[in-house]
Amino acid sequence: MKKYLLLILPFLFWNCSDNNDDGNSNATNQTARQDMRDFVIGISRKAKSANPGFAIIPQNGIELIASDGEPDGNLANDYLNAIDGHGQEDLFFGYDTDNVATPADDNLYLTSFLDRSKSVGKTILVTDYCSSADKMAQSYSKNSAKGYVSFAAPQRALNVIPTGNPMNVNSNVVTNLAQAKNFLYLINPESYPTKSAFINAAKATNYDLIIMDLFLNNEQFTGSEISDLKNKANGGKRLVICYMSIGEAEDYRYYWNSAWNANKPNWIAAENPDWPGNFKVQYWNSDWQNIIYKNSDSYLNRILNSGFDGVYLDIIDAFEYFEQ
Repeated sequence: MKKYLLLILPFLFWNCSDNNDDGNSNATNQTARQDMRDFVIGISRKAKSANPGFAIIPQNGIELIASDGEPDGNLANDYLNAIDGHGQEDLFFGYDTDNVATPADDNLYLTSFLDRSKSVGKTILVTDYCSSADKMAQSYSKNSAKGYVSFAAPQRALNVIPTGNPMNVNSNVVTNLAQAKNFLYLINPESYPTKSAFINAAKATNYDLIIMDLFLNNEQFTGSEISDLKNKANGGKRLVICYMSIGEAEDYRYYWNSAWNANKPNWIAAENPDWPGNFKVQYWNSDWQNIIYKNSDSYLNRILNSGFDGVYLDIIDAFEYFEQ
């Protein structure tokens, strides 16, 4: 879910080399983007070594596909080869304000990258934030015309299932990302009191792909529960993808050490004012990367062990924070 970037005042910024004594590269204006590419590549290699068909989908930060961050720049092929698709928020609606059309210049900028990614075989998943029927219809029409798979989210909290069938509904068995014709983005299951209630609500839909969280009320979904969720109501099969934030640490996650509330590690940066409890991290730091994918109880291992079909990586655009 989109977490708006902070404006960094000079007195809040630090010299990355002062806090980075573990042999990792420093995130400077020159390396912040490559550090994020390398992070995603590492996650992909780990996941695909366990499950070659596991989908890697970074959300936002689409500029990473070009080595110089320009729409016509040389493609960063190592990064592109590590991923299967791109998630993009606010492409047609919601960039400045929910249910308001995204400015044409911003749309053009984003689509210039997204089209290049699509041209090399990546699936584009767009989440527009719009709630009125006419704008939701426009969102689906505009994304379809571009060849993107889309979801018109009526709430930015991503906590509701829209009524009715999804666009382009089908009863096909969906076994890879390229086959998906629609998706549901539902990562805040706050209205469901139990995992069973959530599962039953999701199973009653015909979405080809569901993006969801690993937990509900701090309870992790099991392999059998995720397997159950892969059944569409119309008899087809779908993909179930797990959301994971890699550019911010979240103080409500299993990995959060209560001691950090008083004394945070030096790789945890400022709190995101738009999302309390979410903190920018020096994502190149080995301690953070251990939490995400390198140790035996890593977030990624938990996702793999629960039987998800892929991972949806959020806060990819954290590199912008470290480029200020």
